[in-house]
Amino acid sequence: MELLEKLNWRYATKAMNGQKVEQEKVDNILEAASLAPTSSGLQPFEILVVTNQEIKEKIKPVAWNQSVITDCSHLLVFAAWDTYTEDRINKMFDLVNNVRGFKNEGWENYRQMLLSSYPQRDAEENFNHAAKQAYIAFSQAITAAAFEGVDSTPIEGFDPAAVDEILNLKEKGLRSCVILTLGYRDTENDWLVNLKKVRKPKEDLVTVID
Repeated sequence: MELLEKLNWRYATKAMNGQKVEQEKVDNILEAASLAPTSSGLQPFEILVVTNQEIKEKIKPVAWNQSVITDCSHLLVFAAWDTYTEDRINKMFDLVNNVRGFKNEGWENYRQMLLSSYPQRDAEENFNHAAKQAYIAFSQAITAAAFEGVDSTPIEGFDPAAVDEILNLKEKGLRSCVILTLGYRDTENDWLVNLKKVRKPKEDLVTVID
C-alpha cells in the first residue's frame, strides 16, 4: 500500500536543508488538515503558517533551539481556541447551513445543546478539548506531508506562552498547542535519517475484542 510505504519513509526529521517546499504541496497538506474530523464539526483551531525567517529566529530559542525551526521551509503552528463561545459555535453552525443551503431541525437542536453547555464550561477545560481536535488535524497533516514526499518534525518541546506572545495569539483568542515543521531532510547532518524505524509489535499495540 502506497500510504504505508510513505509512512515508513517518514520520520521525525532532526535536520533540514532549508530547501523550499513547493506551494502546491503545502496547500495539499493544509487542505488535508482542514479535512480532518473534529468534534461537532467545529474545527476549534487555526493553523499559522510561518515563513518569515525573523519570526522563526524568535521562536527557536523558546523551542529548545532546535535547528529545524529555522531551517525548515514552513513552520505550522496549530493554535486552539482558548475557549468555546456562543459566537464561535454559531459561526460554524451558520456556515454549515449556508453551505448546505437549508436548515435542519435536528441540527438546530444540536446547536442549542452545545450553546447551553460548552460556553458555560471552564475555559481551561474548553481549551484542552479544542487542543485535542487540533491534534487530529496535526496528525493528518503529518500523513499528508509524507504522502507528498515532504519531511516534517512534530514539536511539542516549546514554551507555548512565549510562542503565543511572538505570534500575538492571545489577541485572537488562541493558544498554541503543537508545531509541525515542513521541509527536506539534511541527510549529511541528521543523525536519525538512516536508523531503522522502531515500533512495538502489533500484539503489544492492538487488542482485538470479538
